[in-house]
Amino acid sequence: MTPQELKAACLALPKAREEFPFDDANSVFKVAGKIFAISRLGASPLRVSLKCDPEVAVHLRATYPAVTPGYHLNKRHWNTVVVDGSVPEGLVREMIENSYDLVVAGLPGRVREQLKWAGLSQEH
Repeated sequence: MTPQELKAACLALPKAREEFPFDDANSVFKVAGKIFAISRLGASPLRVSLKCDPEVAVHLRATYPAVTPGYHLNKRHWNTVVVDGSVPEGLVREMIENSYDLVVAGLPGRVREQLKWAGLSQEH
């Protein structure tokens, strides 16, 4: 997955936006003002931090060495993924969708209705 593909996967989700609240190098992807992904798209290796169900997060970390507790984030709820091909691209995309879904699920009902959100991804 290239940086452009990672960015496109994040922005393909309903009402997703890219912002730069920290600096010009870190892309922060948000929905309704809430963060669901953070990546320094110009970094090598490419990494992305994603929100994750705590039980799933532990499983992913145990399965893939490229998945570690969220860098500078709540380590119970966030994973950082090194996007180097060792985690299948389809799984990275699923993790992005899961992160988005977790964030949207926590939004007020009226906001979820405005997003026409029905949940995009499946459980593991």
